[in-house]
Amino acid sequence: MLRLLLALNLLFLNLYACKGGFDSCRLKVVDAKVIDGSSLHVPLKNDQKLIFSTTTPNAKIIKHDPYLLLYLVEDNNGFKYPFRVNINQSLGTFGVDNNSVIEGKILKRQVGLNSFALFSEPLSAPSMLLNSCCAIEGIVTERGIIEKEYIERFLKVKSVSYGDFGVRVKDVGSDVVVFSSNPFIKDNRFKKGDIIVELDGKKVKNSASFMREVLFSEIGSTHSVKIRRGDELLTLSAKSQKRIGGGYLSDTFLEFLGISFDKNLFIIKIEKKAQHYGLKLGDKLLQVNRKDVRQEGDILQIIDNPKKSADLLFQREAFQFFVKVN
Repeated sequence: MLRLLLALNLLFLNLYACKGGFDSCRLKVVDAKVIDGSSLHVPLKNDQKLIFSTTTPNAKIIKHDPYLLLYLVEDNNGFKYPFRVNINQSLGTFGVDNNSVIEGKILKRQVGLNSFALFSEPLSAPSMLLNSCCAIEGIVTERGIIEKEYIERFLKVKSVSYGDFGVRVKDVGSDVVVFSSNPFIKDNRFKKGDIIVELDGKKVKNSASFMREVLFSEIGSTHSVKIRRGDELLTLSAKSQKRIGGGYLSDTFLEFLGISFDKNLFIIKIEKKAQHYGLKLGDKLLQVNRKDVRQEGDILQIIDNPKKSADLLFQREAFQFFVKVN
């Protein structure tokens, strides 16, 4: 009975707060000039604006998330009806741009930084995902939807960082399965094929919720992870380390060694700790452990945790050469 009363109260409050209909949300997006070419500029309260952009905005930046290309900036222009992130249960979800409002639902949740959410209907990008009260449910990008939980966390934290247990996971049926494990993280005991059962004593329901817990964990914190490996149930200790790649940054585990790539696997960054490998900016990665690679996902599939090194084949102009990294 109490749950029913709370649900009815929530429904009443949302309906009361959502006057004007769905087209009013589109007009709000238009009036606020949210969509600006390939960028989004979303006015918030306290003279701030949330920006999604592939280029650095010309504004006073308060903080920046390089993984998701989010910026929080000062905005002295003000907007009478600023947007907010929905923290309640959604009563309808709509893709909204300058010209249309498209009703639908999220079919696939965002799995960490590497797999954004998918909507049931085609949406333009960039655009907004809003509920019936014009509150933010997500940001629609060409790669998919950045969900509200990530946006809300970005707005709350003082500085942007994400936790990492050294694993990448996916849903296989009802199981959350490790499909890649970072061999370069010290004391990483996870292996490809491990099934994640529990995190800190709580059952893991899906890869989206598990990766969110991992990413939002405090750097340096220690966690208990129960896994199924073959016929065995094991409990592993995982220390949250700072996530280096993912989202709009390259994520191949080689970033942990100081080497970063663009989407075509050309080296775009070499940190000081990787300079002894003799690599140069613009070198193109062709193979990992004698297997051809064409995209980031190929590397994650090949690199295996038990082997603490990797043999890489690069091309520099017409010259090809091997480099062993560890």
